[in-house]
Amino acid sequence: MLAGRATAAGTARFGERTGTKLAADFFRPLSPNGILASSIGLGSYLGECDEADDIRYADTAHHAIATGINLLDTAINYRCQRSERAFGKALSRAVRMETAARDELVVCTKGGYIPFDGSPPASREEYQEYLQREYIEPGIAPASEIVAGGHCLAPSFIANQLARSRANLGVETIDLYYLHNPEQQLDAVDEGELRLRICRAFELLEERCGAGEIGGYGCATWNGLRTPPETRGHLSLEMLVGCARDAGGDGHHFRAVQLPVNLALNEAVRTPTQRIGDRAVTVLEAAAALGVAVIASATLLQAKLASKLPQQMREALPGLSTDAQRAIAFVRGLPVITSALVGMRSAGHVRENLGAAKPER
Repeated sequence: MLAGRATAAGTARFGERTGTKLAADFFRPLSPNGILASSIGLGSYLGECDEADDIRYADTAHHAIATGINLLDTAINYRCQRSERAFGKALSRAVRMETAARDELVVCTKGGYIPFDGSPPASREEYQEYLQREYIEPGIAPASEIVAGGHCLAPSFIANQLARSRANLGVETIDLYYLHNPEQQLDAVDEGELRLRICRAFELLEERCGAGEIGGYGCATWNGLRTPPETRGHLSLEMLVGCARDAGGDGHHFRAVQLPVNLALNEAVRTPTQRIGDRAVTVLEAAAALGVAVIASATLLQAKLASKLPQQMREALPGLSTDAQRAIAFVRGLPVITSALVGMRSAGHVRENLGAAKPER
């Protein structure tokens, strides 16, 4: 297990060492304690649950660290826990080979969905047996709090997942731990019950911050923050911060939200889906007002925005070589965004995507 966590001094050192060929604003504040994160982060959602993609992810992550990316984002359910384990190998290699020190790297993961282990079950019946044996019978995930067949926010479940993620990643401390798509719970419960479940989970996460198992926490969402208040599945950022204050007081450790932001899914920028008091505001405006960092997911919308962009987009973003670079540069250039996540499984992808953050000449 790698000791330590990301620090202000460590991430500043990383930026000074690796950022000379990147834009001046490539490293941006992630938290009030001065931690800096690369404005292009490495994602790990896509891929097969096989050894070949394990190797690709581990090699690519190490190359990304060597060339200036210090934010690694994953989730325990990505690729049946294999993405976390691949990043764990990359982190170990980076520290062992002195590519980077542990305090220079921002390690992020998520918990909320019941993960498979290594490979998906062959049938629904096999999954139900797995769920019963591994989670329900031991009391880890109460059956009454599992929704949509596999989503749970019970503190006992989140504690279990956090321990597994730390083991998979090989780190004593995860820098940023997200509740994964908490809006999924609204398939089965009302808003009042959802708030209660989130508050209970945040109490657990505040305890784990105190124990040094995580540096901070947040919520990674898909639809929740982008949908209007009157829509089923809506999440209020003001409510999330309120839960954090209930759990940890004014010194709470709620640090960031993650949601899709890209050329196609641009509600975070254009649509006032949030309320601060009596004001209707966008997610980015709400985050700025509440002091919460924003991590953009689906920057390339699973490669759909990596090619065939309209000509006007090419004209609006000159000086870039590929549509992938243009799509990344659009997200990276938005105010309030700390980092734009991009899934990459080759050194070539890393080089191309970092081209979206060329220094000004």
